[in-house]
Amino acid sequence: MFAKPQAEHTWLDQLLGDWNFDHDCQMPDGNTSAASGKMTCRSLGGLWLISESSGEAPESGPWSSIMTVGFDPAKNQYVGTFVGSMMANLWLYQGVRDASGKRLVLETLGPSFDGSGTCNYRDTIEITDCDHWLMTSELQTETGEWVRFMTGKHTRG
Repeated sequence: MFAKPQAEHTWLDQLLGDWNFDHDCQMPDGNTSAASGKMTCRSLGGLWLISESSGEAPESGPWSSIMTVGFDPAKNQYVGTFVGSMMANLWLYQGVRDASGKRLVLETLGPSFDGSGTCNYRDTIEITDCDHWLMTSELQTETGEWVRFMTGKHTRG
């Protein structure tokens, strides 16, 4: 019943601590936006990363979000969730680290920006060094192309 952290869990420890971030968005329709804020990442029993973020977007005001990421040995993949005060849906993640070991690619299904149904998304966490990491978000178009719409730079606070 009581799982023990594995190497995949301890990889997430690189994200523990307090962070400042700047996110730049380029939406598929051409609209752009920016957000900055703070994030606190903590461990839940060495098995789960809990990231709580808050910020303010000039066009929409204050927001907050919570992301969870852990590793499920039975599925041999990372799993997690994302919820934000700006949206009504729960995002369910599953993913793997790439061959470099510096990038965690989390895939999910969610509502399309144009409201016409759902589409595939992927959020990638890339460790730059012990004090910096990137988060990029992409969506998959109907033709199968992946289009980046958000880049977030995180600096240890």
